[in-house]
Parts: sequence; structure tokens; C-alpha cells
Amino acid sequence: MTRHTGTTPETTDGTAADGTHDRAADETHDKAVAEARYEIVRVGTSLFARGYVHASAGNISAKVGDSHLITPTDAALGFLERDRLALVDARGEQLAGDRASKTLTLHRRICAADPTARFVIHTHSTHLVGLTLAGVWSRDDVLPPITPYYVMKVGHVPLIPYHRPGDPRVADLVTARIAEHAASRTPIRAVLLDRLGPVVWGPDAATALAVLEELEETARLWLLTGRRPEPLPATALDELRSAFGAAW
Repeated sequence: MTRHTGTTPETTDGTAADGTHDRAADETHDKAVAEARYEIVRVGTSLFARGYVHASAGNISAKVGDSHLITPTDAALGFLERDRLALVDARGEQLAGDRASKTLTLHRRICAADPTARFVIHTHSTHLVGLTLAGVWSRDDVLPPITPYYVMKVGHVPLIPYHRPGDPRVADLVTARIAEHAASRTPIRAVLLDRLGPVVWGPDAATALAVLEELEETARLWLLTGRRPEPLPATALDELRSAFGAAW
């Protein structure tokens, strides 16, 4: 006589024969996607309300498992609709929503190059685009370390040479910079695209947003002061590394 254990039989790969495991995984993923939709719309609305974005410039994405959610092409970030955000699978093929932003490749490549990157924001922020027109501090550091919070919250930001919007070659340049800084143990959280604005990333929306805000405000300060402030001295940078683990 066969003894009944009261458990659900499993297939050879450990999945419940009745599909319970698959359904639970799908429900978890769907919940995460819904939360990411909410965050993208919230961030877009906030950026627009505070003047960080205008018209249909810029894009936002979130990595959810192996999938990505990204704002549609030519979407106005201040007026996003959750259900119209583009959802793509691990291969970049669209599953739902309006047509994905032309910068999808860049967003996906950033997340692949930096395992901590789960939320990516690109804007055409006025002072940072203006900085590329007026002249950056250097191609390896678009701004000097003039404030402690810039050093702690932003860190090094390299300039990426101009390419047309959506050019896939930009992803190669950005991921090369990510790899260079990772090798030197000074990981970056942002790059500045010449004439197009910043791309920032982080493990979540709040972190990426904080990087963008500090970066834009530092550019504003430097331009308002005629690009005259001297960088913090080496002793101050050493202190920030020691006290806060600043990656500079």
C-alpha cells in the first residue's frame, strides 16, 4: 500500500506538478513589475515638477529580475502612464506597453556592467547640458570635487563624447568606463553625455535620484561661480574616504 504524505508531488526539476511554484514565481515577478511601474511614474513626475526634465527629453528604467521596464520613446516624463511603460524580456524583446525608448540598449548594458544598477535615469538637465557646452573640468571628471557631498554622493563622472541619441556605440563607451573605474576601485554612478545630459544609476530609485540631484546642483554651483572654485584639497578628500568610504 502506498503511503500518502499530504505533499504536492514534484517534477524532476523540483517544480510542483500542479504548477504551484511557477504561479508563485509569476505572482512575485508581477508584483515587482507593478512596484517598478509606480516608482518610474513617481520619479518622472517629481523630475518634471522640479524642472529637471522638459518636453519628451530623457528616460527612466528599472530592472526587475531579468526583465526591464523603460519609458516609451518620446514620452513626456511628467505625464507617464503606468500601463504604457515598455516591458522587455532578458533578450530585449518587448512584451508589453508602448514602443521602448531608443536608449534601451544603454540602460540594459549599464545594468549588465554594474550588478548594483537596478534603476537608471537619463535627463537633459539644464546645467549639466550647459556644462558640456561651456566646457567640462576634464574628460575624466566633468566637475571638480568642490563640495564634500559631491564627493560622497556622486564621485567621478566621465564625459562621453557626442553621438546621436540612441546610438548603440554609446553603450560600449559607457560600459568601458564602468569597467575602468571598477578595476581602480572607484566605481562610478554616473556619466555625462556630451550635449545630451547625465545618465545616473543605483540599486533603487531613491539612490539614483539623489545622484542626479547632487550632480545637477554641483554643475549649477560651478557655473554660477564662474567655474572658479578650487577643488577640495587632498587632505580633505582623504578624510572623506576614511570617514565615509567615498569612492574618489
